[in-house]
Amino acid sequence: MTPADQHWFDEEAGPLVRPYALTRGRTTSKQRDLAMITLVVSLQRVTPQLADQLEPEGLQIVTMCQHPKSIAEVSADLGLPLSVVKILIGDLIDRQLLMFRSAVTPDINVLQAVINGIRRL
Repeated sequence: MTPADQHWFDEEAGPLVRPYALTRGRTTSKQRDLAMITLVVSLQRVTPQLADQLEPEGLQIVTMCQHPKSIAEVSADLGLPLSVVKILIGDLIDRQLLMFRSAVTPDINVLQAVINGIRRL
């Protein structure tokens, strides 16, 4: 941990920056299709210019998403609440730095047909 990092972290209390400060008080994102299992991937490599334009958490997300990751994995890796990570990821999607692929919810009729087929076996 660098000296700059130590300023924002207390061993007993944890991070001193509250989640609402990271999201600028927002509780929702424009991106409404983001679920826990939604996969996100970076559209750009991290360059010094990009690093200068991003907040530390945004930079961490773009860096860790060079390969597809679920929003739940990003949340766990950052140690931030899922709701906060969804907002941060939504911001990065709006800036066209990430893209996402929503998980497809299976059709209940298809699932019922599979169950019926298994029962016939």
